Amino acid sequence: MRPPVQDPHLQDPPLRHPPAQRLSVALACAQGEWPYDDWPAPDDPYVGRVLHLTPPFRVPEGTDVVVLRCDEPLDALADLGVTTVPVIVVSPRRDTETVVEVFRGGAGYLVEGDYCTCMLSSAVMAATIGHTYLSPAACAALREGARRMSTADAAMERLRKLLSPRERQIMELLSTGLGAQEIGLRLRLSEKTIRNNLSNIYAKLEARGSTDAVLRWLGAAPVLRT
Repeated sequence: MRPPVQDPHLQDPPLRHPPAQRLSVALACAQGEWPYDDWPAPDDPYVGRVLHLTPPFRVPEGTDVVVLRCDEPLDALADLGVTTVPVIVVSPRRDTETVVEVFRGGAGYLVEGDYCTCMLSSAVMAATIGHTYLSPAACAALREGARRMSTADAAMERLRKLLSPRERQIMELLSTGLGAQEIGLRLRLSEKTIRNNLSNIYAKLEARGSTDAVLRWLGAAPVLRT
C-alpha cells in the first residue's frame, strides 16, 4: 500500500477555468435539512442555481449534477434510481464498504464534517467532466477497502509494470482524488498532456474510465490476466 492520503483537496488550488454558464444543481436530502443556507454564494464561480427536491426524487431536465445528502447512501441511491446526471453523495457514513460501493457506482462522496462549501463547488464542477470526487476521509476509506480486497502482490506488480514511470506517477495522484487539471499543476504539465496519458493508461489497464482505473490500480478490481 502507498502512504496515507494527506488531505489533498484542502491544499489544491481551485480549477482555473469556470464554465461559461454556471451549473444547475438538484439538492436531494433524504434525511434532514440542508445545513448550508449560504451555498452557493452569489459569486460562486461554478454553481448558479440549486433546486431543492423532495421525496420521491425526480431529477428535472436541465440539471447538471445531483447532490444527494443521506444517512444510508446505498438505500438512497437505489431510491434515486438510474440517472444520466452525475451524483455526489454527502453522508456521515465513512465505513469502507459503503464508500467503496458508492465509488464503484460512479458517484462522488463527501463525508459530513470532512469538506467545506468551496470543496463542494469544486466537486460539482469536477463531476460534470467525469471526475469522481472524494473528500479526504472518503479517499482514505477507499484505500482501506483496496487494502482489504487487494489481490496477490505478484499480480499487482505485473499490472503496475504495464505503465511507464510517468503513468504510475499520474495514477498515484489520480487515486488520491485529484483530477486531470490538478495533476497537471502538481507535475507542471498541461492538462492536455495529462489527459493523453490517462487515455493510454485506461487502454493498458483495460479500464472503462477513471473510476475503473483507480479500482484496478488499488487492487479493488480484478487484475488483468497475463
